[in-house]
Amino acid sequence: MKKALLPLALLAAAASAHAVEHEVKMLDIGSDKETMVFEPAVLKIAPGDTVTFLPATRGHNVESKLVPDGAEAFKSEPDEKYSVKLDKEGVYIYVCPPHSMMNMVGVIQVGEATNMDTVNSRLPKLEKRAMSNKGRLTKYIEQLKGDSGDKPAEATATENQPADGNKAAAAQ
Repeated sequence: MKKALLPLALLAAAASAHAVEHEVKMLDIGSDKETMVFEPAVLKIAPGDTVTFLPATRGHNVESKLVPDGAEAFKSEPDEKYSVKLDKEGVYIYVCPPHSMMNMVGVIQVGEATNMDTVNSRLPKLEKRAMSNKGRLTKYIEQLKGDSGDKPAEATATENQPADGNKAAAAQ
């Protein structure tokens, strides 16, 4: 029995070794001078990666508004760092509840965008609640269309790599 468990344990260890942690800041003013934003606002990641939301200024938290079928909804406490591991493929839409009327919204694509029909059908209702920054969510969703085969973004990832950033050496 122990011999049968060893390959499973090795597979689990190998899978977790490739998981990446991404950071998303919750900001009053973004680097582009837009108000009430998540940075990055659109994130493409691999299944099993973790996203950590960092409240850079007070008064923010994060709550999922749309998740793929079978995925768990998530919600953080105000002003708290919050991490969520996303295993289920599809598009996740989230908001900052205190600032949802200002369209403080973000999008995460995990693997393939398997639930785009649902996203597109819910988009008008999600946009309608915004009193300012109208069209922001639509703009973010447009960034996902036509490139669902892209690899997950690595520019926002923090992972254990050599100090010189040599990924080829790290892969060996």
